[in-house]
Amino acid sequence: MSQVMTFYRFAPLTCLDALRSDLEARAEALALKGTILLAEEGINGTLSGDRKALEAFADVLRRIDGFATMTFRYSAARPGNPVFHRLKVRIKAEIVALGQPDVRPAARTGTHVDATTWNELLDDPAVLVIDTRNHYEVGIGTFPGAVDPATRSFRQFPDYVATLDPSLQKKVAMFCTGGIRCEKASAYMLDQGFEAVFQLDGGILKYLETVPEGENRWQGECFVFDQRVSVDDALGEGTYRQCFACRRPLTPEETESPAYVAGVSCPHCMDEHTETQRASFEERQRQVRLAEARGDLHVGKQMPRSEARDGQGVSNGSR
Repeated sequence: MSQVMTFYRFAPLTCLDALRSDLEARAEALALKGTILLAEEGINGTLSGDRKALEAFADVLRRIDGFATMTFRYSAARPGNPVFHRLKVRIKAEIVALGQPDVRPAARTGTHVDATTWNELLDDPAVLVIDTRNHYEVGIGTFPGAVDPATRSFRQFPDYVATLDPSLQKKVAMFCTGGIRCEKASAYMLDQGFEAVFQLDGGILKYLETVPEGENRWQGECFVFDQRVSVDDALGEGTYRQCFACRRPLTPEETESPAYVAGVSCPHCMDEHTETQRASFEERQRQVRLAEARGDLHVGKQMPRSEARDGQGVSNGSR
């Protein structure tokens, strides 16, 4: 069974071009698929493949100066789901895009807390609990009482923070999928004068992996940025599908809507795209059907990115 490995670390990187070439060659040799982002601020990635191959690549990454303590999380994919069709190793300005170049999570972040302490924070009425993910992620699952900033991309998070008063909000606790967004979000809030900032260590995915039985406070499923679309509270593949026009998650009921046309539109985006875009989506879907009829795997060109996904980097549970 194919496994999925997610990882990130904020630590200075140099010689990015040479590193990109080296990591790409090593990952290809191990038959791994997925995406790795490299930036001067660190590494962020999600890969799928054989467990032993993933662990061998993790050893490669740990040998990079400054990355010996990088952690890796593993989860399973449904049999027959390749999770990723290709390997991409890219150089970016940020490994998760907040658009605030002065934020330095490698220097300081909020206080990391484990699942037990997190549950205590959820019960504290003095704590503002913030879901730092985007609106379409929050919509399929979150923690009880968490505030949804209603962002369409992580770059909008500073706009939400501007609505808060550090002198009034003494305690803030935040969470995201795998931890990486909270590293930047908590660092940013500390820079804005918030004093007591906590973050769920390892994000939702680590919480679901480690929370004691009977103490799981998570409600719903957790969106992940790969072909699984979502995972349940046992980290198994969830029930959601994805609209390949807008990339939003869809319930089984939404895929029965007249607005849902596979690869072309869904109830969320049927009025968002131009006729030219729809024609492009329809042509790509036609190529997918032809490839399936031949017994081939069609990966084709990337679909246009919606605003909802802008700035999110990779399909990383680490986010």
